[in-house]
Amino acid sequence: MVEPDVPPGGQEPGKRGRLKVFLGAAPGVGKTYRMLDEARRRAERGTDVVVAFAECHKRRHTLGKLDGLEVVPRVQRAYRGGQFEEMDLDAVLARRPQVALVDELAHSNVPGGRHAKRWQDIEELLGAGIDVVTAVNIQHLESLNDVIEKITKVPQQETVPDEVVRRAHQIELVDMPAEALRRRMAHGNIYAPEKVDAALANYFRVGNLTALRELALRWVADQVDEALQKYRSEHGIGGVWETRERVVVALTGGPEGETIIRRAARIADRTAGGDLLAVHIARSDGLAAGASSAALARQRALVESLGGSYHSVVGDGIPTALLEFARAENATQLVLGTSSRGRLERFVTGRGIGETVVALSGDIDVHMVTHERAGSGRLLPSRRRTLSTPRLIAGPVSGLVLPVVLTLVLDQLRDSLNVTSEALLFLLVVVGVACLGGVVSAVVASVTASLLLNYWFIPPIGAFTTTLDSVLATVVFAVVAGIVAAVVDRSLRLSRRSARATAEAETLSSLAGSIVRGDRAVPALLERTRETFGMESAELAEAPVPDDGAVVQVPVGEQAHLVLRGRPLPSSERKVLTAFAAHVAVAVERARLAEAAAEVEPVKAADRMRSALLAAVSHDLRTPLAAGWAAITSLRSRDVDFSDEDRDELLATADESMARLGRLIDNLLDMSRLQAGALTLRLRATALEEVLPTALESLPPEAPRVDVQCPPGIPPLLADPPLLERVVANLLSNAARHTPPGGTVLLTASTLAERVEVRVIDRGPGLPAEDRERAFVPFQRLGDTDNTTGVGLGLALSRGLAEAMAGTLTPEDTPGGGLTMVLSLPAADLPERVET
Repeated sequence: MVEPDVPPGGQEPGKRGRLKVFLGAAPGVGKTYRMLDEARRRAERGTDVVVAFAECHKRRHTLGKLDGLEVVPRVQRAYRGGQFEEMDLDAVLARRPQVALVDELAHSNVPGGRHAKRWQDIEELLGAGIDVVTAVNIQHLESLNDVIEKITKVPQQETVPDEVVRRAHQIELVDMPAEALRRRMAHGNIYAPEKVDAALANYFRVGNLTALRELALRWVADQVDEALQKYRSEHGIGGVWETRERVVVALTGGPEGETIIRRAARIADRTAGGDLLAVHIARSDGLAAGASSAALARQRALVESLGGSYHSVVGDGIPTALLEFARAENATQLVLGTSSRGRLERFVTGRGIGETVVALSGDIDVHMVTHERAGSGRLLPSRRRTLSTPRLIAGPVSGLVLPVVLTLVLDQLRDSLNVTSEALLFLLVVVGVACLGGVVSAVVASVTASLLLNYWFIPPIGAFTTTLDSVLATVVFAVVAGIVAAVVDRSLRLSRRSARATAEAETLSSLAGSIVRGDRAVPALLERTRETFGMESAELAEAPVPDDGAVVQVPVGEQAHLVLRGRPLPSSERKVLTAFAAHVAVAVERARLAEAAAEVEPVKAADRMRSALLAAVSHDLRTPLAAGWAAITSLRSRDVDFSDEDRDELLATADESMARLGRLIDNLLDMSRLQAGALTLRLRATALEEVLPTALESLPPEAPRVDVQCPPGIPPLLADPPLLERVVANLLSNAARHTPPGGTVLLTASTLAERVEVRVIDRGPGLPAEDRERAFVPFQRLGDTDNTTGVGLGLALSRGLAEAMAGTLTPEDTPGGGLTMVLSLPAADLPERVET
């Protein structure tokens, strides 16, 4: 037997590696420690493990876990005047271990490598057949980034797509109670002692940590639930596994829907993590045709406001479609409204939807909710209803029984009625049976009635005769019964078509409503298509796929096909699927146009910038030019003999005008470079004391006093010194301009989570919340009508420069009144990397 060639790590050629992710609820919970502990256990079992990159943050216990493990040396890369360490991807690939440990999944690589993000490095390792163990915090997931920023008030610059983590073979949550994590922080096991107080007062507040824990637990629970659903689907498991309470509420579009939804929501809220799903079955048997689109829209809004989800499903039978949906969603409970049909209608049409669902529900609990319209249906069945199974059985039976019953009654009234009256009564029975049971029942009733009328009521009584009268009576019965049955049958067929068209229109209306509400993403439309038709999967393919009997595919545009797997679709549902495919094609085209529009947007923004620039500088350039020109012209004049004081004043005016022109031109050039992405940065460790003196000297003599309060131990910032000076000078100038006479501008500095925060505080009128972002738009002077103060580039340029240096600039209210501008930049002792 020939053994296959196996490379030096033990991996099979072409086999993709497996990814394990340690997901942390917050920084400092011990992800790297657990990752290294996992590596040691695997190494003890004989697995070839290397540490490709581990960020221990100088923590003694974590560093101890590296003992005995092979560590791949890091590569040094020069960037903006500094040297940075990164994972040596090529060295790891050349070493080709079985398992590689790669910390900080969301990390942004220093330019110079093959990939911009570390998760892309990991993808290459996995593609080479190397298993990878990594770690990431919940706040770095792209889908939760904005939510977590609202909670913690700390923006995350480094994110990783959720799909990268979802594809992991294993996801292990690393969690710790909020108070325990704060104790770790207080003991100095996470940050350096000088940073502990600021961290506990800001990011590591109990509320922040509790919210992060809940988000992490819910996210992991959702991934576990998806894995369970996939397992059940792959193994054909149709039974309900009660891992989580899922309550499905069935909506008909009637007025009772809101009552049923609220009842279902209360059931779902009884257990933590319960899910509420509302489903409307659009079907062809007439029930969906009576639904109100407006009522369904209101009920959908109510479901979503209660934290549930709304679904629309196409099905030929409501009980079957409802139970199939519930089992596909692993529902534990079903909530339905009690029937609105009257007693006679229930007697005629037989068992209703609720009773059928209860009989077929199996291990799903069914709740029947009473409402004010229960039992208030019409006396007779609606003409829109098709023939149910009870009617198909009751029709022929009535065709045999009712003529016999009528014969017994008329026999007692033989002396009171003549043959004509008796024949008309038999004809009435035949018509009634035809309406009840259709063509077959009409034939049975006509034959039975004509024979009984001939034998019992047409002389000679007690014998069958073949006279013209008897033959005519039989023919009349047959013709009348046939006509009535044909009319009933045609009416039912038209009703079915109308109901089907209404159901299809409602389904497409629901889809169109989803697009209008913003569900335009192609994946969302594919998921809606899958659930609407009760399929196992729905995807877009570039070419037709082989048809194995369970594949349904329709073209989407000219270069794609919508492929559904699960069950064959009848032709009536294929028409609706074609309409869905048209919507998907529109969504794909919109996405393409949106990408094209996004490419054009920078050009439009540049045009707007140039227009605003031309409009703004027309006055602001002219003012200092005119003042300087006038001063120089006066000095050159030979007609006036200036005193020394006048000459000095004119020279000062010219000098100040030229300085203003220089600052204005510098700002305009820097803003242009920022807009074009051509600003050159030279980042290095920069102390505040290095830039503060020059920034303070740039303030005019009449500016208010600036009080600088920088405690000792503030680390240097990773910044470009001249640009940092410009930012601080602009912020001080803005604060000085809005500080009342006799007031003081305060400048403070502190550290928070490996960053340095510089606060410039004034006691001016402040800035309304709705105007804060507008203050950072170029050429805006909010509440300032003095055009001599510049073109409104100070704050816009300051934010642009701060973001170019991987920082942020945000406004806050000053306690007691005023505005505080917070400049946050990375600390130089840990550049480009935030602890995860």
